[in-house]
Amino acid sequence: MSRPKILYVEDEQFLGKIVKDTLESRGFEVQMATDGQLALQAFGRFAADICVLDIMLPKMDGYTLAQEIRKLNASVPILFLTAKTQTEDLLKGFELGGNDYVRKPFSLEELIARINNLLQLAGQKPNQGLNGGIMIGKYEFAPQRYELRVGESVRKLSHRETELIDIFANHQNKVINRQDILMRVWNDDSFFNSRNLDVYITRIRAYLKEDTSIQILSIKGVGYHFMVG
Repeated sequence: MSRPKILYVEDEQFLGKIVKDTLESRGFEVQMATDGQLALQAFGRFAADICVLDIMLPKMDGYTLAQEIRKLNASVPILFLTAKTQTEDLLKGFELGGNDYVRKPFSLEELIARINNLLQLAGQKPNQGLNGGIMIGKYEFAPQRYELRVGESVRKLSHRETELIDIFANHQNKVINRQDILMRVWNDDSFFNSRNLDVYITRIRAYLKEDTSIQILSIKGVGYHFMVG
């Protein structure tokens, strides 16, 4: 699988190196620029899948850079990194073509989760983690090994837990029909299996509780909305 390409723009070189190295260790290809003008030139050459832009940049700020990128590509996801906290600043970012933002200082796990979320919304598969699994927020899910990992902690999963999390992992930020889940996991949508599903959903929510950006929302009469980021 080809590595997702990130155009990363940050004028603080020490922070930039840490973030760039971390993203590359997670399987991304990263082109880093330290000012807005260099970033715009790099965008034309690099064919980025996503742009991660600091707002306070020399030569061309992140807002202006986003406007220029939008003239070249109307659909590439843009994520702003900002120390600004005013609502009007954040709204300005969205008005100028941004898709999401992360406030400084940020955790690298949150940044990676938001990048993966935007990539999936843009139609790409979730990025692989360090151990070859699927990233779900800050978790790495390895179905072949029946494992759910967060940091150094590894949880062993049952076969049914693995099947259910696999469905969610491949439907991040999408609505999943309850009957489809029952037929895929139990091959039967009986009342008894429906109650079993309720028990497993409660259990999986507990497994994923360390990342507050993850929610399994119950939609009455339909199924579940698996929200990440």
